[in-house]
Amino acid sequence: MRPVDLLLAVGVNLAWGLNFAVVKLGLGEMPPILMVGFRYTLVALVLIPWLKWPKGKFLQVLGVSFTLGFLHFALMFTGVSGVDASVAAIAVQVQVPFSALLAYILFRDTLGWRRTGGIALAIGGVVLIAGGPNAVHGGGADPFYVTLIIMAAFAWAVSSIQVKRIGTIGTLTLNAWIALLAAPQLMVGSVLIEGVTWTTVTDAGWWAWIAVVYMALAVTVFGYGIWYHLLQRYQVSQLIPLSLLAPTFGVIFGIVLLDEAATFEKLFGGAMTLVGVAIVTLIKPPAPKETGPKPDGAA
Repeated sequence: MRPVDLLLAVGVNLAWGLNFAVVKLGLGEMPPILMVGFRYTLVALVLIPWLKWPKGKFLQVLGVSFTLGFLHFALMFTGVSGVDASVAAIAVQVQVPFSALLAYILFRDTLGWRRTGGIALAIGGVVLIAGGPNAVHGGGADPFYVTLIIMAAFAWAVSSIQVKRIGTIGTLTLNAWIALLAAPQLMVGSVLIEGVTWTTVTDAGWWAWIAVVYMALAVTVFGYGIWYHLLQRYQVSQLIPLSLLAPTFGVIFGIVLLDEAATFEKLFGGAMTLVGVAIVTLIKPPAPKETGPKPDGAA
């Protein structure tokens, strides 16, 4: 990998990791679903030039906009509002094991004992972060909000399957449509669920708007734009290990910038989760076993 591309890959993951701390600050001044609604509104405005009609695929794109744009981010941001940013950065990584499980169920992708062990390790790490049995006594993160983040990770995994079934469509075009369709869903959802009013918007402080702009431009437009460009130049196996830098940066920024506690549950559970995710991501699934009689002459 060229040094400049390596720096770009690290820079993208740095931006994604910092996002958890920025969002946490913004959520202190604006309700979570409303914040995501403004984020997607800004993304839709920026990506208007790529808003081409998805011929024959509009309903599928609409489905992705609900699963990813509404469900995933509404659950994710609400979860982040109740836990440390560093906890959220780790807990959401179970989206990778969830994707592997769904691929196994829906597409009969093989798992193998190593990847199955990785899934168990990742989930076990999140359970430890949430405090396990000690959570009811005040240990670990709030299990309710951690559960919301886990549900958000599952919604992300489902959306990945939906995108795979859509097939060929421009990345920027897909992101533009998701943003355009998800923004009104989130705004209506914010009114119904969070009870926001115009005063809620006008009372929002600077951190709320900084978070909206940062998520739209640094995370979505810059981050995903650069990442997809790198995916076209390099093999996935070269880039996936670097993607583990994002949750690592998320933990570091949460502890350094937000003065979050570096507890045993957070550090050891986070390490378990990242190792489990690495195993699921980096180890290739075993080839499916052949069934039925062998052809004549086969060894």
